[in-house]
Amino acid sequence: MNTDLQGTFRALADPTRRMILTHLSARDMTIGEVADHFDMTRGAVKKHLIILEEGKLISVHTKGRERINHLEPMALKSASEWFDFFSDFWDERLSRLQKAIDKEKN
Repeated sequence: MNTDLQGTFRALADPTRRMILTHLSARDMTIGEVADHFDMTRGAVKKHLIILEEGKLISVHTKGRERINHLEPMALKSASEWFDFFSDFWDERLSRLQKAIDKEKN
């Protein structure tokens, strides 16, 4: 697994960060706007945003004095492709098992 994908999975491992991604899927937000959705300090939200940025799931750009957080969906695509590989792997294995069971019945 490449290090980019490891960072992505690390970021996705936390339910708060997954919820932040859900909010950012609607629109770009400042730290304060993200924090408004949670019962935690801005500092705690900022730590989550840093991990999301390290995982390449969001990008941050400065607009005046504000830092704007933007969802980067291509990182999610890479994670999805990794899961798809194993989904296909298990589909193929289960299909072979079903054929073996059907053969035993006949």
